[in-house]
Amino acid sequence: MKSRLTLSLFATFTALGGCSGQNSPGNPLDQGGVAAAGDTGTGGAVGTGGAQSSAVGETGGHSNVGSTSGGPSTGGVSTSGGTGASSGGTGATGQGGTSATTGGASVGRSGGTSSTGGAATGGNASTGGANTGGATSTSVGGAGGLATGGKSSTGGANAGGATSTSAGGTGGSATGGKSSTGGANTGGDTSAAGASSTHWVGTWTASPYYDSANQPPASLANAVLRQVAHVSLGGSEIRVQFSNLFGNGAVTINSAHIALCKATPAVDNTIDTATDKALAFSGKANVTIAQGQEIWSDPIAFNVPNQGNITITTAFGSVPSQVVGHSGSRTTSYQQAGSSNVTAASMTSATTYQHWYYISGIDVMADASAKGVVAIGDSITDGRGTDNDRNNRWTDIMAARLQANAATANVSTMNQGIGATNLVGTGSTTAQSRFARDVLEQSGVRYAIVYDGVNDIGAGTSFASMKTVYDSMISQAHARGLLIYGATILPFSGNSYYTAAHESVRQQVNTYIKSGVFDGTIDFDAALTDGGNPPALQAAYATWAQQDWLHPGPAGYQKMGDSVALTLFTK
Repeated sequence: MKSRLTLSLFATFTALGGCSGQNSPGNPLDQGGVAAAGDTGTGGAVGTGGAQSSAVGETGGHSNVGSTSGGPSTGGVSTSGGTGASSGGTGATGQGGTSATTGGASVGRSGGTSSTGGAATGGNASTGGANTGGATSTSVGGAGGLATGGKSSTGGANAGGATSTSAGGTGGSATGGKSSTGGANTGGDTSAAGASSTHWVGTWTASPYYDSANQPPASLANAVLRQVAHVSLGGSEIRVQFSNLFGNGAVTINSAHIALCKATPAVDNTIDTATDKALAFSGKANVTIAQGQEIWSDPIAFNVPNQGNITITTAFGSVPSQVVGHSGSRTTSYQQAGSSNVTAASMTSATTYQHWYYISGIDVMADASAKGVVAIGDSITDGRGTDNDRNNRWTDIMAARLQANAATANVSTMNQGIGATNLVGTGSTTAQSRFARDVLEQSGVRYAIVYDGVNDIGAGTSFASMKTVYDSMISQAHARGLLIYGATILPFSGNSYYTAAHESVRQQVNTYIKSGVFDGTIDFDAALTDGGNPPALQAAYATWAQQDWLHPGPAGYQKMGDSVALTLFTK
């Protein structure tokens, strides 16, 4: 099955006004917020129309990937995914195969031809080849049909993650099962061909960008990097996305392996070696990802439980000077220089840091009833103020509740928060610019949560400008058949963002979010406010090591996750 290449925004970005998103001591906010004592302001995140916040960078000043100074975007909206093209077109009608007896085993013969990814031709539901003894197979391209032995065909890799239709022809009768009907998928969410019972659904995401202030401490070239991703929805088949959207040259992966990390309650550098498997890219162990592109690994049989932790260990070859990643991982990564060992049980001597590089998504093959929710936002969605390696962002809390609730157990969660970014603007990481890639084009998405805007308010952006973007997102979501929910902005009295004018805009924004323009509301403000004049976060919810009265602490994130009404995801 071919990997999907996706064209990029071709944009790089610098000067991130807030901090990157790591909870390291002495660092300022990664939401475009106030610097901790002793930090030096660097000009901060630029708001719409050039309005500039007072945010400073984290870890020596995180580059501002979230906004521009009013100039034109060098990136725009990424077209990662989109509507996938059929990999095989219409499958040719296969002839019914004849059977022969070889030691009692029924052998299906290929009685016709099919295009790549097309329907089964003749006896075998996969490629028409011999199927001995009724062994179960999966159809490479069939989005519908039942394969030999009664197993439903899982289809090719959906190239879009939106709406799947199948253009396949009608295959011959599969040996021991039902005939396959369907060719290559052209999208993602709902299969319109045959009797497909599975589809791809995103189970983990990390929005990619280039952050000049949070690059690897040493080159990744000829090094091994181990990273851990906490998935929401489990399954028995996955694929992994690697992104080079904002790199300044090609990156080569020599090999990549996946395994389960079973350490608890905090993940670490260890893997369960019995679960270790090699990823492939168009059937090969290695792949070169061109500048400005993303690629999916080939689908692989891999059992991961709900709320499981997948370790991705990658041996790199050549790596460009601008490394694409996600600074606010809240999860430790492990880098070993001069190594190619991707199967080590542990990496205790590795260099460690809390950033992800190149990995940007994991899809799971799930039941046709499964669907995903994507949360887009800034550092509060990205999880600044949570505990490293413990996966206790508000989205993680919500995901665990969804999985534990019978009515929503088939709903996955994808977090597309980026610290120190704005709702409004043409910069490559504003929510306005990345809404299409990060939300609309995710596999199996059904619901969107927009929790974004406090950095805009802190930078002096008007309510009218924010309303325009909210309205655009609502229209785009509805055009794709998605339900979109708005989350109210938390109070920030006690933080340097606070002025009476900014509080007035926050109240306007929250009133609009609750006005019925969205398909539903998540009232984080009501859940965490102290109700004072001016309102602030309740002290218990604001407490963490770098308390700033803007980002909640772990108890605050728990409250946020607990306050989401799960009935929103039964619609």
